[in-house]
Amino acid sequence: MSSTAYLKSLFDLTGKTAVVIGGTGELCGTMAVGLARAGATVVLGGRIKEKAEKRLAEIESHGGKGYFVPVDVTSRQSLHDLLDAVLEKSGGVDILINGAGTNSATPFLEIPEDEYARILDTNLSSIFRACQVFGQYFVDEMRPASIINLGSISGLNPLSRVFTYSASKAAVHNLTRNLAREWADKEIRVNTLVPGFFPAEQNRKVLDESRVLDILRQTPASRFGNAEELIGATLLLASPVAGSFITGTEMIVDGGFNAMSL
Repeated sequence: MSSTAYLKSLFDLTGKTAVVIGGTGELCGTMAVGLARAGATVVLGGRIKEKAEKRLAEIESHGGKGYFVPVDVTSRQSLHDLLDAVLEKSGGVDILINGAGTNSATPFLEIPEDEYARILDTNLSSIFRACQVFGQYFVDEMRPASIINLGSISGLNPLSRVFTYSASKAAVHNLTRNLAREWADKEIRVNTLVPGFFPAEQNRKVLDESRVLDILRQTPASRFGNAEELIGATLLLASPVAGSFITGTEMIVDGGFNAMSL
């Protein structure tokens, strides 16, 4: 077997269907392109059709396949509708990525109850709902699957200025480990992909000049990540071959940020 054929056997996703919730965003959209280039049919779940169309054009430019299904992650019914639409069009789901998220830099004593509830609902409760909806399908159909939940470096070590976001992501990490234990004997793998600092829509509002300097001092690689640098970890966790024994883990992609203490 040639080296090319060997690598293809490890990471080929041809015939698989990947639902990427948050796929209209910058990070998950780039991850979706990587999945499509590895052969998967990619379903972009999100709110903004125009963003999805741009991402689908990129996917198609690389010879990949995909389509858009609108979804409101705060609605259980909307998630059921997403699953039903994918089953009708593709016949099955093999990979689920939960990447919807929001953030705020409100000082702790000024955080209003509605903001706190909104961030928890988007970052944590949406994953709880999606894992119930899609997990029930995986279990009922006895279908091996990979679920990848988007965590955050702030879920491992709390960061200043993003109190509710950090708490929500810490809970995502815990939920992921619990589900990995719950479903391991059903060949349903559940992992957390943990990006370090990648400029994206939800964190640009908290990245002022002093914050950027603090982050770079703490990051041995001395730079921010590029969205494309999440693709390798995504393919590993998604692959039923290369990632077959990986579950309940936190795959950290952060340029060494989490390795630093001073």
